[in-house]
Amino acid sequence: PCWRVEQFVVAQECTRCSGFEMKTIPACGSTGFIERINCASSHRDEYKSCRSAALEAQRFWRFVGSALGVAVAAAALVVLRQRVLDRRALEKVRKQIESI
Repeated sequence: PCWRVEQFVVAQECTRCSGFEMKTIPACGSTGFIERINCASSHRDEYKSCRSAALEAQRFWRFVGSALGVAVAAAALVVLRQRVLDRRALEKVRKQIESI
């Protein structure tokens, strides 16, 4: 590709590939997004794979939300388990006092 060896100008910003582009443009295969570039020396128009900032942000916040959900669930399980263990300890102490 010319954009690896020479200067280029972005002719079209990063956009999602259509179904037809996914089948016909190899650069769409890796990320599903492409940008059209114009190489300065050879004056060729080519497509380059790119990443969408909006999609990356959405994935990041989805990950943060799922991590937060797992943390809340784990904290709830810890609290419930601690209550069960406290109840068992109190029951054990009550039985020891009754046996005296």
